[in-house]
Amino acid sequence: MIHQNRRKELLSQIDDNAVVVISTNPEQFRNGDVTFPFRPHSDFFYLTGFQEPQAVAVISRNTYTMFLRDKDPDREIWDGERLGLTDAPEILKLEKALNINLLEDHLAQLITAENVVYFDEKPCDFDRMLSNLLSSYTIKSLQDPLHEMRLIKDEFEMSTMQKAANISMVAHVLAMKYVFPNMFEYELQSVFDAHFVKNNAVHAYTPIVAGGKNACVLHYIENNQPLKSGDLVLIDAGCELDYYASDITRTFPVNGQFSEPQKQIYQIVLDAQLAAINSIKPGADVHMPHKIACDIIQQGLENLGLLAPGEPLSKFYMHGTGHWLGMDVHDVGKYQINKQHRVFEKGMVITVEPGIYIRKDDKINPIYHDIGIRIEDDVLVTNTGNTVLTEQLAKTIDEIETLMSED
Repeated sequence: MIHQNRRKELLSQIDDNAVVVISTNPEQFRNGDVTFPFRPHSDFFYLTGFQEPQAVAVISRNTYTMFLRDKDPDREIWDGERLGLTDAPEILKLEKALNINLLEDHLAQLITAENVVYFDEKPCDFDRMLSNLLSSYTIKSLQDPLHEMRLIKDEFEMSTMQKAANISMVAHVLAMKYVFPNMFEYELQSVFDAHFVKNNAVHAYTPIVAGGKNACVLHYIENNQPLKSGDLVLIDAGCELDYYASDITRTFPVNGQFSEPQKQIYQIVLDAQLAAINSIKPGADVHMPHKIACDIIQQGLENLGLLAPGEPLSKFYMHGTGHWLGMDVHDVGKYQINKQHRVFEKGMVITVEPGIYIRKDDKINPIYHDIGIRIEDDVLVTNTGNTVLTEQLAKTIDEIETLMSED
């Protein structure tokens, strides 16, 4: 019923004569005849619950039709069972199931000249073909109404995201306990690989396991260097469970003990993060967490003499403080409405992830060189404030050092 209710809600928000046409992702080749593991497009799955490739849903007040692959005993021997046309109407609550090979011949039968078609073309050959089929109709984007729906999570989504966060938190704890000097970053990543698979989850994004200076590269994903005693390691990793993402970053010392300069920088980031999280509540400006984090980091770095008063913070902190989280790790939803920052509403989930990244520089005291620190949690907006979905994961200096010293 979840997907039925979503379709009903969407139709109530768009034109009475609207027809929604939405496709899922195609399979993607990795190399040769090997494909990447298939994942349905988030918008498509949100409305249909269907997990197979090569499908198009046509949704209106009069019909819910899907074009999909039919059963194929020969291919199913190789690739696995397909839902097929016979069972699809009952399982997916369709009025009609049609073979995807008949799309070009039958799509026009479901749309009249008076209909407004809601369709967004994805960058793939199939959607370019679909766009050509729809070229004679009045087209509107589906993104505004649908993405506003996805931005507000229901109870099922909140529960699933908490489960994903729980799995990811355990993996981070295991990594803190497992790390030791001279192991390689990919060895530490394997902790996440194993724990996610053990819990029927996958990485929500390519994990970052960055030791020492590598942590100063924001999207470092090589994960192939040794971890040195005395360095910090920054791990940005979260699982996806049942198509919902978690996104967590923790930074901790490879040898289990922060140095004094590391503590100084870490505490500034932590103070900024805690204050930013505290500002999140219904009615608050969504830009406020970033402003608060920047102000605290700016003052902290000025106090250490790493920034002159008024010097741009972007030298050490050059990214935003958070992003929407949901089916996509950088989830859909606008941050501004009519060129004004929107306000938080119950059911939104946002990350809070300030950081400081200090590269080698002749003008900077060498004790701070190659310190890269980010702390990230997932925050759900509630009726009166917020709930941190990842609250149970150690992040103060004492909590981390204590955890890492335990047998």
